[in-house]
Amino acid sequence: MSNSCRRPEHQAPPEIFYGTDEAEKYSNNTRIMTIQSEMSERALELLALPDSEEKPCLILDLGCGSGLSGECIEEQGHFWIGMDIAPAMLNIAREREVEGDLILSDMGEGVPFRPGAFDGAISISALQWLCNRDKSYHKPGKRLYTFFSTLYGALSRGSRAVFQFYPESPDQIELITTQSMRAGFTGGVVIDYPNSSKAKKFFLVLMTGGGNQQMPQALGTENENVARFENQRERMRDIRGKNIKKSRDWIQEKKDRARRKGIDVRPDSKYTGRKRRVKF
Repeated sequence: MSNSCRRPEHQAPPEIFYGTDEAEKYSNNTRIMTIQSEMSERALELLALPDSEEKPCLILDLGCGSGLSGECIEEQGHFWIGMDIAPAMLNIAREREVEGDLILSDMGEGVPFRPGAFDGAISISALQWLCNRDKSYHKPGKRLYTFFSTLYGALSRGSRAVFQFYPESPDQIELITTQSMRAGFTGGVVIDYPNSSKAKKFFLVLMTGGGNQQMPQALGTENENVARFENQRERMRDIRGKNIKKSRDWIQEKKDRARRKGIDVRPDSKYTGRKRRVKF
């Protein structure tokens, strides 16, 4: 497969892939800049911030790159601090004289801010990079948990974090959402324009508890296209009394979990979960 067809995160670590040549596209390429701005504006809409005239907010921009999403935050009257692992991208942001403060940091090593420092967080096209093993000691699940748990602490209660990302597979979505739940978040995945191959966009909307906990409506569909999840305690409370132990649903869920772990299980059939007659 040629490099032009491969996903960026499979070609090189982010600090290498986003070198000088690639970084310059984010200040010269009108198409890239337009797409980035549109996704940033949608992420801010899902963040559901208060009116900046009443309460200007401090937003954390994760994987801020050249500062395009930060400019969208500025336009709405809020303040921001940006994190990115690629020095070349941050250099472009400085050349563009963005107003936000910039920090060179790896998201997978955690968010280095005091508790409750931010009123919200957004991230555009960065989250999927944490699912890669760019170094021999990288463990995606551990890096995701470290990231989400420290982010949870850095957000004020009642706030949200919104991630636009490009999942490679359903298993990757499950890995990401599972680690965010472990860290204490609730929320779900909003899929805009789910029936369009070009316009389809995935947004992970995370909530810290308190305030407005209602999941936002997806765009491009009459029916709500939202995959919601809760933290482990809430999820167990909801299913208790429904998937009774040894029932068909309970057995099916157990087999599905085993399959996701790569364990061989018997194929499903019409007899799965059926109570056997007692033999005399």
